[in-house]
Amino acid sequence: MPPVAFHLLRRRFDPGVPSDEFFQQWTNPSDVFSILLILGGDVVARALTQLAASPVTPMAFSFGWVAYAITAVISAIGENKLMPPPDCACKMDDSKRGRRIRTYLQGMLNQQWEKDKRAAEEKEPRSGKDVPMPPKVGLCVSVFKADLATPGHPGYDVVYFVGFGTTIVQLGIAAVPCGIFGDWSILLVTTSGILLSFAMGSILQWPKEKWACRRNSNKTVILTRGNGCQHAIVIIGDGKGLDVEDLAAGPTNVDVSTSYATMITVIILAVFWILLLITAAGIKQNTWFLLAVGGIGILQNIFAAGRSRSPEAFGMPLTLYDVIGESKVMDTLFAVEKAYPQVGRSMLATFFPGKLRPREQEKWDESASLADARRIA
Repeated sequence: MPPVAFHLLRRRFDPGVPSDEFFQQWTNPSDVFSILLILGGDVVARALTQLAASPVTPMAFSFGWVAYAITAVISAIGENKLMPPPDCACKMDDSKRGRRIRTYLQGMLNQQWEKDKRAAEEKEPRSGKDVPMPPKVGLCVSVFKADLATPGHPGYDVVYFVGFGTTIVQLGIAAVPCGIFGDWSILLVTTSGILLSFAMGSILQWPKEKWACRRNSNKTVILTRGNGCQHAIVIIGDGKGLDVEDLAAGPTNVDVSTSYATMITVIILAVFWILLLITAAGIKQNTWFLLAVGGIGILQNIFAAGRSRSPEAFGMPLTLYDVIGESKVMDTLFAVEKAYPQVGRSMLATFFPGKLRPREQEKWDESASLADARRIA
């Protein structure tokens, strides 16, 4: 009789075996944390992009760090960069030309716009509710003036401080099995993971890529989502702000390729993450504490990745200066052109790519003549 068949015949029928295995797994889940460490790298990348570039980056230890570390090595060596591509597309005009770009600025400025609306209504209660509004606004243009830019500013907001709070809670949870059972393995893995997380976010390459632009810009730029959108944002550089056109182009327009030191640093950190993964796989007792540490960390990463931050948090403070809105798009453009010469005209091709009506064309020609006369004078 073959050995396999003989072994099967000797095994007795025992329906309690699966129950015992399930009980053991749910009592002390083994190898689950090491598997989770290689999942969720995208969340870590987005959270790190939000918080990185300051001297101390409060990133919690969570699932997905090993996967991100490997991705960072590939990006640093193969693409010569660390910053991932933005996921928010918008169209930018600099009063002379327009082009399609992908930038974080649209989300940042929308957050600032909502913040200013709430602040205005708090200053004058019910001011926003009592203003009669048409059922649909054709186009609303918000004009911002740039304040003195501070590239590399860490942005001391709720997203920043939640990272520190999360790491403290993680260390507290990891200390419980050490204090009660003498099991210091959870505390060792947690502390090592937090140190590696902070180190990944403190690489000097981050600020070079995040603020790859010129300073003290005088440019006036317009951000929109293209024809059909109801909102446009105008940023007046005023000789203080960052060059938004450079920021829109990203690090491709400035030589900020990763140095050999950055590549070596990323590779060393990735090796340490893999060693931490192997170490965590050997933990067999009190693993629920380790899962709790990772679960709290991934919640912080999700919060940091999805939370909208104001431009001040990125070292680009803006002040809401004016808002222009009419029920018809063309009327809004005329009003913008009257208040800010050349700005309304620069948006004309975006919202009206076709031929204009004779009356409208005549009005735009007249405004162009006035602008030329002011320039000559």
